[in-house]
Parts: sequence; structure tokens; C-alpha cells
Amino acid sequence: MKRLLQFILRVLSQLILWKYQPVVIAITGSVGKTSTKEAIFAVAAAKLRTWKSRGNYNNEIGVPLAIIGAESGGKNIWAWLGVLLRAKLLFLLPYPYPKVLVLEMGADRPGDIEYLMSFVHPKISVVTAVGPSHLEYFGKVERIAREKSRIITGLVVGGAAVLNYDDEKVQAMALKHADRIFFYGLDPEADIFASDLAEKTAGTYFKIHYHGNVVPVELPGGLGKPNVYAALAAVAVGLALKMNLVEISRALGAFEPPPGRLRLLAGIKDTKIIDDTYNAAPSSALAALEVLARLGEKRRIAVLGDMLELGESTEGSHRQLGAVVVELKINVLVTVGSRAKFIADEARRLGMPARDILEFATSDEALKPVQRLLRKGDTVLVKGSQGVRMEKIVKEIMAEPEKAGRLLCRQSPDWLDKP
Repeated sequence: MKRLLQFILRVLSQLILWKYQPVVIAITGSVGKTSTKEAIFAVAAAKLRTWKSRGNYNNEIGVPLAIIGAESGGKNIWAWLGVLLRAKLLFLLPYPYPKVLVLEMGADRPGDIEYLMSFVHPKISVVTAVGPSHLEYFGKVERIAREKSRIITGLVVGGAAVLNYDDEKVQAMALKHADRIFFYGLDPEADIFASDLAEKTAGTYFKIHYHGNVVPVELPGGLGKPNVYAALAAVAVGLALKMNLVEISRALGAFEPPPGRLRLLAGIKDTKIIDDTYNAAPSSALAALEVLARLGEKRRIAVLGDMLELGESTEGSHRQLGAVVVELKINVLVTVGSRAKFIADEARRLGMPARDILEFATSDEALKPVQRLLRKGDTVLVKGSQGVRMEKIVKEIMAEPEKAGRLLCRQSPDWLDKP
């Protein structure tokens, strides 16, 4: 049944794209896809009618739904019939379809991007980073890079590749594209780069440089380098859409990172929470710890859950986090999950006092102990892979849990019903 639905959605999506000919902006990467999508949407929508993928609609079902502008029907056959009817009407009848589509594309397994490129042909493709996510299915990081590079080879003639210059594997993808290339990063050698980063509780401030031109940017809700990278990718896309730097900088003021992506929340007992619970990979976890080290004024507490799907690098990647916890002088470490035990073990081995390390098997088990642990003025980072459900801990310690539905990730009825 799923294969039949997938086939029908693909055909209907192709027809809609053929009819309306929107500028398709495709985004992939091991980390940062959704934040980059939101930043690009903020920029593109300031100039043109724009749609974006909802949530993490980034697979063989989600991408067609984004093109159709519909939500998943879940297990309701009537809801799916409504989706198919909407798609049919979009094709048959006049409709003010958007000029720009911003589509997130995931690659959980080999062939995922190749399949999406078989019916979606981007005008602009963005690759954020290549890391060891989903190694259980790819085996090697090089295979992940090869799969993600298909979003570049799938560009239409004259299309633009937007590549993270600071990631060697992404930078190398330029060899696969002969047309327009925009490199972005913190390295001044990139076409578009950031300087003078200043991080405050109100957000992040920096300057954008492009071909000798410089403009200031303020990201009111964005913390850390991951959000700066998202903004830089959006700058490149804006330039590809023929916007000027002043327009782009102004548009980025509307960029708000999605729930669970380095967002600062008020906590109980007058504490601050850095909520980075949407997912976890080694690079994003390291970036989050750096934010904690910079923003924490009194006690700095790291609540870290398992990083999943890392294959053979599982133990080493978790131990690396333990070493960074000690290096950054984090005051208290809380780990959740069997893999995160390696974080605690490495921190202990490198001299972190045992009294400052707490270990739990599940996020549910950690709820009350973490709440009791907090003192006035603490800054708490909460991070872990999706399957560990670390957002439960944030909900337990946030000052306004009644706002969880708006502020936290995975608050839909389907997620809340899961254990």
C-alpha cells in the first residue's frame, strides 16, 4: 500500500512541478537541514511567494507532500484521499502556486537522494555538512557524501550550488558542478563569510562579507555557529535569487530557529535552558557544548543523550564529547541512554569528579533528578538524538510548560502518545 501511495504522490508531484515551474531550492546535509530551510524561507519569502517543507517532511513521502502543500494523512485513508484530491485539483485548476519551493531532503539510506532527484529538479541546491549520521546504513562517511552530492548533479542547467566551504567533503562537491557555485562559511576564503560573531542571550550578531561588501546581521532567536551557518546559506540563496545584501540582512531578522535547535528558554528556579533536543550528531553536539560554555555564567550543566546511528564510531564519538565536557569545564554532566555512558566514562577518566556525573537509562528516569539538581542561575544544555526523547526533560524544567506545544519539538499527538 505504501509503495502504491508513494508512486501516486510522485506522479502528481511531477505534474504539479511541470505545470507551475517554481524555483526549487533543495537542501540536504548530515546536520543543519531544517534550520537552513527556515533561514532560506525567511529570505526567499521576503521577495517571492514561497512554500517550505513542513516539519521534517524530507523523504519519499514528505517531499511530495511539501510540493502538494498538504499534511500527512497518517493512518486515515480518507485523509490521504483528500491529499490526492488536492493534488489533482492543483494540476487541473488555476491556483496561485508559489514561485519558490524550499524543500528539505534527507538521506537515511543509500538511494534516497537519487530517488528524489528522479522527479525534483532543483534550480538551487544547498549542502550543509557531511558527517557520520546514519553510518549504520552507509558504512562509510564517503558513501554519505556520495549520496548527498546527487543533489548537486541533479541541478537543472544553469542552476546554483550552495556549498559549505568549511566542510572539506562538501567543498569537494564543486567538482561535480560546472555552473554557478556559492561557497559559504566562516573561512574568509569562502565567497560569503561571517566575521565578528557576538553571542548574547538575545541572539547572535555578526557581519556578512561578499565580494568586498559588508553588512551587519542580527539573528534574534538564534544561538551558536550552527545558526550562523544556516544564515550564511540563506545569504547565498538570496544572492542567487538576485536579492541584495541589505534586503537579505533585513529578511534574516525574521528567521527563528525551529523548536529544539539551539533555542534559549526560561527554566524553573530562574535558570536558562539551551534546548537542542531535536536530534544529535557529533558535530552538532560539540557546537552545542561550545554555546553552553560561552553563555553559562554560573553553573553549566550538560544533559546529553545517546547519539544514534553512528555505527562503528559510536563509542569514539561519545568519548570525544566526554573529553570536550572536561576541556570546557562543564560543572555537571547528566547522561541518558546506554551509548551516552561512554560520555560519562570518558569524563570520569579525565578527572571530572564522580559526584558531578549522573547517569540514567531513559529520559523519563532523568526527569525528577534533573529538576531537583537545578539551582538559581544555572544554564542547562539538553541534547540527544530523536529516539531518546530529550524534549521530555526540557518540558519538565521549563518555566512555562503550558507553552510546550509551541516551543518544543515532537509535541504532536502522535509523538505524545509514544512512550
